Amino acid sequence: MNTHLEIERRFLVKNLPAGWRHRPHVRIDQGYFPVTSKDIEIRLRRKQTSSCLTVKGGHGRTRLEEEVKLAREQFNSLWPLTRAARVSKTRYLIPNRANTIEMDVYRGAHKGLVTAEIEFRSRHESAAFVPPGWFGREITGEERFANRTLARSNLSRGRHGKTKTAWH
Repeated sequence: MNTHLEIERRFLVKNLPAGWRHRPHVRIDQGYFPVTSKDIEIRLRRKQTSSCLTVKGGHGRTRLEEEVKLAREQFNSLWPLTRAARVSKTRYLIPNRANTIEMDVYRGAHKGLVTAEIEFRSRHESAAFVPPGWFGREITGEERFANRTLARSNLSRGRHGKTKTAWH
């Protein structure tokens, strides 16, 4: 198990950074279990070679996070329980001084949404962070952009079956 205090900030991406397609990346599929509290999130995550169950408590810049690695069989048996709340994205890892920016390019119903998040070792480091110019507005703590909210959203479909989005 991996338990820690997660200190992060999230931003919309207004301009894709140069060379982003050539950065290391991984496809991520996430499913969320129904919960009765807004302060608790229980998530299944599958990357290309691993999967885990994550429980997060709290909201905003600082949250408690507990992660448990799962065998493929365990993941596959739990995945159907998240059918009503899923999100898919490709995560690109972009170096930024001593940290790494995780830029998520969403697929499926959320196509067109691109976010960037960065984790910090301390609250002081988080407060001192100056976002690069390609970042848009900060969305840390905005429930509308939480992956659990996106996974549960019923986006309206426009003509020709395309999803209408207004991410910025």
